[in-house]
Amino acid sequence: MSSSHPTPASRPGAPWRLASVAVMGSVGAASRAFLYGLNRVEVTGLDNLLGVLDRRKNGQRDRGLLTVCNHVSVLDDPLIWGILPLRYAVDVENLRWGLGAHDICFKNRFFSAFFSYGQVLPTHRLWHSPQGGLYQPTIAQAIKLLSSPSSVIKPSDMTFSTNGTDSFVSPSAFAANHYAWVHIFPEACCHQNPDSTLRYFKWGVSRLILESDPAPEFVPMFIHGTQNIMSEDRGFPRFLPRIGQRVRVMIGKPTDVDSLFGHYRTSWKKMVEKAGDPDQLRHDPEAVQLRVELAKAVRDEIQKLRLSMGFAPEEDETAALAETWSKEPNKRKFKSPVDGSLVNRH
Repeated sequence: MSSSHPTPASRPGAPWRLASVAVMGSVGAASRAFLYGLNRVEVTGLDNLLGVLDRRKNGQRDRGLLTVCNHVSVLDDPLIWGILPLRYAVDVENLRWGLGAHDICFKNRFFSAFFSYGQVLPTHRLWHSPQGGLYQPTIAQAIKLLSSPSSVIKPSDMTFSTNGTDSFVSPSAFAANHYAWVHIFPEACCHQNPDSTLRYFKWGVSRLILESDPAPEFVPMFIHGTQNIMSEDRGFPRFLPRIGQRVRVMIGKPTDVDSLFGHYRTSWKKMVEKAGDPDQLRHDPEAVQLRVELAKAVRDEIQKLRLSMGFAPEEDETAALAETWSKEPNKRKFKSPVDGSLVNRH
């Protein structure tokens, strides 16, 4: 095999792995201590997630894992992972990869290193940066992480850039990172509403489901209560999280994506076969509509968990549509004119 096309390295070097264990382990322990030591935590369905993680750790890792959740607080990630027993906190190859705001989590070298070791991918938001959107390089990285490893890699695959000038180690260049667990908050901003209603889900989640190969396992989640730990209208001192709150986490049963969303994937494959190149489908009306419908279907799965917590059904089904929220101002923090919720595009 040509030296310009080496086989994928199994995993990052020892210094990177040790740093990742230190970051993931310490943050996981701190999150658990804060949740259970200073708040009241109720978790339903934890065995659903732990069962998947145990199975994947014991050699049955032949597909990715996609967890999807609503987003109500700037501390949702990493705080909600405090529900995991401590023995999971240092098993970094079996922990989640997340998407974090480029302008916050990667704004300097220290933050960039910290969040990279913490398995966070740098993500641009369209309202903030022209590099955002569902076709940014970070989404491609997430798809590769969910998928099977490539048999060969090019030197250019070892790093990736989000804007043409920055450079990050490409986690998908390492075979051990494939069939990964990827977690996503498809609302893409904190949405604090007394009834814990949902915004529309952005279409990047559709790409993760449609384009990963093989289809990942899917676990829906719903959280309520972390919005009281870091309420958007909190007073002084704003930087301190509030304690003594009731935090509820609902975890659904794991499902094979092909059994839940298989007809969407079948339609996508037919479109790709017809177009010859998936890039030709970026703006194709039929492909766009498929992503819209799939994102709504994913949202429906989270909505089921919300209803099972005892919240009232939505009065207006148009809340699932992007155009419903288009009247919101182009600001980082605001009170939504749509439903009166407090929004933070952190």
